[in-house]
Amino acid sequence: MSGLSKRSVVLAGHATSVALEPEFWVVLDRVAATRELSKAQLLADIDANRGRRPLASACRLLALEWVAEHGRAA
Repeated sequence: MSGLSKRSVVLAGHATSVALEPEFWVVLDRVAATRELSKAQLLADIDANRGRRPLASACRLLALEWVAEHGRAA
């Protein structure tokens, strides 16, 4: 899992961690800032809307969709 960065969060009352590449975290941080959410709130929103998809995959897809719509994160 080299190259992944983990973040811990409590989702639906359960502690969990999400491991993503740093580049995805940069985009998700920008999404959270744009939506005026904390990182934890953004992850909770992603979790609530991901269906059966793994959380890390849902995070990556949101990041890709955001970049496609808004351009580069940095």
